[in-house]
Amino acid sequence: MTLAAATNENLAHLSNTLIYAAMAVYTLAFFAYITEWIFGSRSKIGRTAAALTGGAAGKEQAPAVTVKNAVGTAVMERPKVVVRAAAGARDVPDGPGAHGGDEQGDLYGRIAVSLTVLAFLIEFGGVLARALSVQRAPWGNMYEFNITFSTVAVGVYLALLALRKNVRWLGLFLITTVLLDLGIAVTVLYTASDQLVPALHSYWLYIHVSTAILCGAVFYMAAVSTVLYLFKDSYENKLANGGTPGTFATSFLERLPSSASLDKFSYRVNAAVFPLWTFTIIAGAIWAGDAWGRYWGWDPKETWAFITWVAYACYLHARATAGWKGRKAAYLALTAFACWLFNYYGVNIFVGGMHSYAGV
Repeated sequence: MTLAAATNENLAHLSNTLIYAAMAVYTLAFFAYITEWIFGSRSKIGRTAAALTGGAAGKEQAPAVTVKNAVGTAVMERPKVVVRAAAGARDVPDGPGAHGGDEQGDLYGRIAVSLTVLAFLIEFGGVLARALSVQRAPWGNMYEFNITFSTVAVGVYLALLALRKNVRWLGLFLITTVLLDLGIAVTVLYTASDQLVPALHSYWLYIHVSTAILCGAVFYMAAVSTVLYLFKDSYENKLANGGTPGTFATSFLERLPSSASLDKFSYRVNAAVFPLWTFTIIAGAIWAGDAWGRYWGWDPKETWAFITWVAYACYLHARATAGWKGRKAAYLALTAFACWLFNYYGVNIFVGGMHSYAGV
């Protein structure tokens, strides 16, 4: 098969410039998210604490309301609302979000999201310029995979926001890891723009690798939610048992959704993307049949992709049939994501195989 045209060095240079520019804007967004978390109003903090304390004491908590009787005399009543504080089944209000529910904090958050959108567009331009410089899909090596992966991850986050999902609490953690990802990409993993070996010149490169990137981005969102769930669950358990968390823990964790909401978000996201991960493995097998004359050969990349599939299948099966919720399910979900990470970084760097085409 004839290789594509020579690399367009001007576009390759433009791509590098745009990636660095995106990192600069992501840094500004990072500080905006930090400002939102630190300086947003804390006036609503304590709702979860009050709810859990009331539930632990076996009391009924509800705000008083004013009503009028038949002759017009105002009286006060307290509607009875029972708060459940059992671990894994709490019925407590979600945290107010990073901005604490006030206008000033919300302004910081909107600035952070706006900067995130700008950085996303710049990074997308960098990925597109990289693709145009070699006239192929921009994921032929780990550097290109990294910059595309971080772009897709931010795109998924912004899409959830556009759908009016309450996920702005993900912003700070997402941008932090995106900056780390890009930092590693431009230093350790950087590979000059170049053509691919003939075996990779296939339309399956667009199908198989693009779905793998999208799955990884969504799995990452679920993993962040799962980690935050573990912290929030410990915090709520401590409150329910009469403990007193530290000031920093209270200020930080009260701004997150309830542990039950974080757990549910993680499960739904993993369940939604799992069929696509299944398709990714099938597409890879079909491509392997075209390129190597066999559909499956237990190559390290194939093996770990299958291990990742089994881990997520066990997690979803445990949630659906055994009723696993809470910390046990969270540990299993994080194990599955760790398998995905090793499949990408560990196998590519430390293990050789049929998938080793362009070094890192």
